[in-house]
Amino acid sequence: MLELAGLKIDQGAFRLAADFTLPALSRTALIGPSGAGKSTLLAAIAGFLAPSAGRIGINGRDQIGLPPGQRPLSVVFQDGNLFPHMTVVQNVGLGLRPDLRLTARDHGAVSLALDRVGLGNFAGRKPGALSGGQQSRVTLARVLVQRKPLILLDEPFAALGPAQRTEMLDLVADLCDEIAATLVMVTHDPADARRLCDLTVIVADGVACAPAPTGATLDYPPAALASYLGQAS
Repeated sequence: MLELAGLKIDQGAFRLAADFTLPALSRTALIGPSGAGKSTLLAAIAGFLAPSAGRIGINGRDQIGLPPGQRPLSVVFQDGNLFPHMTVVQNVGLGLRPDLRLTARDHGAVSLALDRVGLGNFAGRKPGALSGGQQSRVTLARVLVQRKPLILLDEPFAALGPAQRTEMLDLVADLCDEIAATLVMVTHDPADARRLCDLTVIVADGVACAPAPTGATLDYPPAALASYLGQAS
């Protein structure tokens, strides 16, 4: 469960407020105009940005003040977080040990994760030798080995074509089921929200609104979302 209680984020003239709870195992899309604060909200949840007020609770524990590495979550950003000088095994292994002093058990977990995402034969390659879709699979293998109860995605598949993006969304759904994780995903694409997320949070006009069912939200969008989508409300 993710609880944002009276959360306020202030960055100069920019302000964002959020006050809602997401159920455990739910999958939620954050959608809204560019610059509205979707990625900013994700950064605050992850611990990269300190809110000016409020509480961030994950499974009943307040996360305010905890550094990112101590929060029970995995994050995948738009650039995929891959280090170009490291092999696939090393990039995935970072999810277990930042110093990469992997035990035999760690190596086994990494190998299983790579098999799970279809990259069992790519362990020794570096990111530059992989396609965009394969690089995305590496980032998901790292999420898998971490097995955290909350996964945050900040448009990591935006650069992929429609078919590959659909593949990645379906893989994310499977991994969430496998590790019993709650998901929060930033997206600009309503189709992605429909495919993966049961709930949608509209972020607009300084507020991250309470979550609502994705289908109804997109079928009958409120004014702020309709304007963003280019639809009549």
